[in-house]
Amino acid sequence: MAGVLCLVLACLLAAAQSQTTEDPPSAANPGTKANPPVIDGGAGPCSLELSVLGSDDKPVYNATVKVHITYGFGGFHHLDLQAGTNSDGKVKFTGLPAKVHNPPLEFDATKDQMEATVMYDPSAECQTKHDVKLEKPKPPEQQ
Repeated sequence: MAGVLCLVLACLLAAAQSQTTEDPPSAANPGTKANPPVIDGGAGPCSLELSVLGSDDKPVYNATVKVHITYGFGGFHHLDLQAGTNSDGKVKFTGLPAKVHNPPLEFDATKDQMEATVMYDPSAECQTKHDVKLEKPKPPEQQ
């Protein structure tokens, strides 16, 4: 009985190890494109796919993209969504409501000291893609 249990555990360990050692598709693997991470808000039919680029116009891996969404009657429903980009600099938000309070939505992308904002109005463009270029923030004007 103990031998069978050891054999089963060894098979499970080998299967788990083979899954974690496979190289995910990335820019380092030519000819393959990684699927963007998908964050589903579960609040509607709209979606936005973002491509985050650096100042050198290259994709930015693991940039953070955040959005705060207020929707529904009286704006009583709220969503706070956040995701990181893949190796191609992409991330996709799905399940976004078609009608939001105070449109457009502001998707804020950041990586290290770089940042950018994408404005998105789901009532005007429900299913869309946008590129966003990260830049260093401008210093506040001194008065």
